[in-house]
Amino acid sequence: MNVLPSHAPGGNYLTDGLTLRSWLLTTDHKRIGLLYMGTILLFFLLGGAAAALIRFNLLSPAGLLGSRAAYDRLFTMHGIIMVWFFLVPAAPAVLGNFVLPLMVGARDLAFPRLNLASWYLFLAGGACVLTAFFRGGLDTGWTFYAPFSTGYAHGMVALAALGIILAGYSSIAGGLNFIITIHRLRAPGLTWYRLPIFCWSLYATSMLNVLATPVLTMVLMMMAAERIWGVGFFGPVMGGDPLLFQHLFWFYSHPAVYIMIMPGFGIVSEVIPAFASRPLFGYKFVAWASIAIGVISFFVWGHHMFVAGVSTFSNTVFSLLSYGVAVPSAIKVFNWIGTLERGYVRLDAPMLYALGFVGLFTTGGLSGLFLAGLGADVYLHDTYFVIAHFHFIMVGGMVTAFFAGLHFWWPKMTGRLYSAFWSRCAAILLFAGFNVTFMPQYILGYLGMPRRYASYDPQFTALNVMSTGGALILAAAYVLPLVYLGASLLRGARAPANPWGATGLEWQAASPPPTENFAVIPVVTGPPYAYPRREEDMPP
Repeated sequence: MNVLPSHAPGGNYLTDGLTLRSWLLTTDHKRIGLLYMGTILLFFLLGGAAAALIRFNLLSPAGLLGSRAAYDRLFTMHGIIMVWFFLVPAAPAVLGNFVLPLMVGARDLAFPRLNLASWYLFLAGGACVLTAFFRGGLDTGWTFYAPFSTGYAHGMVALAALGIILAGYSSIAGGLNFIITIHRLRAPGLTWYRLPIFCWSLYATSMLNVLATPVLTMVLMMMAAERIWGVGFFGPVMGGDPLLFQHLFWFYSHPAVYIMIMPGFGIVSEVIPAFASRPLFGYKFVAWASIAIGVISFFVWGHHMFVAGVSTFSNTVFSLLSYGVAVPSAIKVFNWIGTLERGYVRLDAPMLYALGFVGLFTTGGLSGLFLAGLGADVYLHDTYFVIAHFHFIMVGGMVTAFFAGLHFWWPKMTGRLYSAFWSRCAAILLFAGFNVTFMPQYILGYLGMPRRYASYDPQFTALNVMSTGGALILAAAYVLPLVYLGASLLRGARAPANPWGATGLEWQAASPPPTENFAVIPVVTGPPYAYPRREEDMPP
């Protein structure tokens, strides 16, 4: 991307006000991104602690926690926190908030005060959910299936639902802000086909947030109304229909899978060209594949209901549509591989995480084809195969991509470099630990071990012990970045403006960027990812 010079040296956003008030009332998108990062880190640690206890319990066929009710609360806490308070907001709210205005050459998002309000809404939602958990918890699972959640579940179900609703409003407001920023605040010369793929992916994600999240809000309100006041929406005794809940819930929650993973696609599309020193292969296909995934994702919710008693005809239609959504996803994978071909590949930490993402996401995606097939899904439904598939996509995919983006933009965010050796170790450890944790769960599911059970048949012991051992490796891989990234803040070398030699407007700003991002709005005069195309032009 050819850019006319635009910034002047001076103070930066980190030193522009050092009081707590200056942070809590800031409207700077970069500071708000860091506020989100601190918040979701807390949720990640809580959700991770719940996961560790779940795996500890499953070391023994009889369960080591000694209480099935406690186990039910643990997997509910793990699911709710990880899905709605980490996976959904992490990449857009942290990395999107920080780099989107920089990438489009703007001084801030279109509505800075709305951006701050979004964080406070998210914080309020998180407070409701944590209150629900620390005052006894709930046992509905993260799906809140009715009529169990409306009439039989224990705990503070309505309060947890209120927390998720507030977090949903935060997502809607953030999505509107991103959409309008991309439409209205792009730098001169930054046409749609010069827009970085991460911006395309945030745009598609924001559209999903704005269009689908209100449905989740509505169904959770209906669930709470039935639980509190006995309004008969879903309970058959009161004239309701349990299937209505599933239709509405999955109409949001399947697009939500792409709300979680599509920013990861965008991050990887930034990292691979930068560390392969190659233009992104098939740029327009990658860009429009994001939009295609967003559209098709609205038509596949029914594949979660193959065993719910829906008609064979509709099951067949949803099955075919589910195979259809794999096509644009595969386009992205092929384009990343095409970018790597004959590239000058540098295996720094962001690239190792990105390559790990490609491998884990592809494995998760291929296993999803089994669940899209009617016959296989009937056999595998509600087994550990589904757990493994979901975690390969969401954790192996989205979390790995988030780490790729965090390591990619960390020098820009903090102005500091981190340990190259330890960051590479952490990326390799994560890939190994993840596979040892979740690959056995595919086999457990194939052998018939059901999910959500606190105890299991002794024949599954060895694979469960292996999975728990892998979880320990995975935990080490998550803790290690906290150590070396924390150390980089204290003793890390000063980062130059563009330590990776990457293209993109954000690399034209100083590290860390000044409060106003650019002293003069930049002018874009060339295509994105303008890396050398010929081998002789590669860096030495």
